[in-house]
Amino acid sequence: MKPVRFIVIVLFASLLISCAGPTPASQPTPDVNAIVAQTMAALTGVAPQATPASPSTSSVLPRSLYFLAPDAAAHAQLFRLERDGKTLKQITAEPADVDTFDVNQSDGRVVYVSNNQMLLINADGSGRTMLLDGGVKDVNNPFLNSIQSAVWSPNGETIAYGYGGLNLYSVATGVSNRVIENLLDDIGNGFIIPRELYIPSRYSPDGTKLSVTLGYYEGASMAIYYPAGNSLVRLSNDQGALICCGEEVWTADGAALYAANPSMGMFNSGLWKVDAANGQTTTLIPGDAGNGTFNFADNPLLAPDGWLYFFFASRPANDEFGGRESLQLVRAAADGVAGRTVLLPDIFDQMNESLWSPDASFVIVVSATNDQMWQGGQAEIVYFDGRPRVMLVPFARNLKWGP
Repeated sequence: MKPVRFIVIVLFASLLISCAGPTPASQPTPDVNAIVAQTMAALTGVAPQATPASPSTSSVLPRSLYFLAPDAAAHAQLFRLERDGKTLKQITAEPADVDTFDVNQSDGRVVYVSNNQMLLINADGSGRTMLLDGGVKDVNNPFLNSIQSAVWSPNGETIAYGYGGLNLYSVATGVSNRVIENLLDDIGNGFIIPRELYIPSRYSPDGTKLSVTLGYYEGASMAIYYPAGNSLVRLSNDQGALICCGEEVWTADGAALYAANPSMGMFNSGLWKVDAANGQTTTLIPGDAGNGTFNFADNPLLAPDGWLYFFFASRPANDEFGGRESLQLVRAAADGVAGRTVLLPDIFDQMNESLWSPDASFVIVVSATNDQMWQGGQAEIVYFDGRPRVMLVPFARNLKWGP
């Protein structure tokens, strides 16, 4: 299992804020001074060292790209890379780390969480507005007043966030409505443990559904929330599947979600599909192949061309589980098996995250630059048509497309 996912699941009671996205303090960061120097060099007008785009190509990226990176004070801040793949702008300047964020796909506004405050800012960094102050977090029971995740609805009218439960904030009226209350158990002596917490992950493309992480004292799962009917659909079958913590990905029609886990440990590795209507979970690729080999998959995307793209590896069983697997890019039918073809000979053995282009014509891979880096890394475009890779920035994490 990826170390970041392991921390989110096993230490849910003390690191609940991590459910919406990894935080810098939870993992070691390598050579921060070098990272800061490179980032600040880009901000002062010196472009990052990268393979230059073709002179005839004005846009390297189909959309603007948002991500987190350290500022001069080593605080995680929000940055935006423009479509040319070179113009970089720092959006936030918070005195504490930006923990998680989401981008309005209409106008580029960003909702984010920092210092246990939910804030809103314009695409150019202006108009910083506090929407909610959660106050100083309870040291013994941090989940009691922690703001956990903030997610835009596709139409930009609602922000779903976790704070004492699942909340929906109306951008037009500024009014919040708590639709599901967290379930807590008082075990005495001032300690309270979560029976079940509700943290928003991702809206479906049409905005009619919202995937929600279900957090427990130890462990996590997910469910699908229907705002129109205020109903929650839980998953059924395949309890060994790792489907939680924002790792799941919606299909374009919102009828299903895909999820994958590229490591073996507390949870199984493999690839799964969830029916959004009833929560029925189907194993497409089992972790244990049953023939002495294990399968590993990561970051599936059902593309507009009908093919399922993801990272994949299969190797003989041994005692070395828990680290990063050596994955390859593959394409298969929607079941993950039929017609499965390796797209590139490249091996991705240091990948911490990745982001597909909307049409699956390329993928941005974030790779660690040393063995102790478990979050973020060097971000570069990987093409499938033989073009050389394009390095975008020396360090980035939690990549998301903007408008």
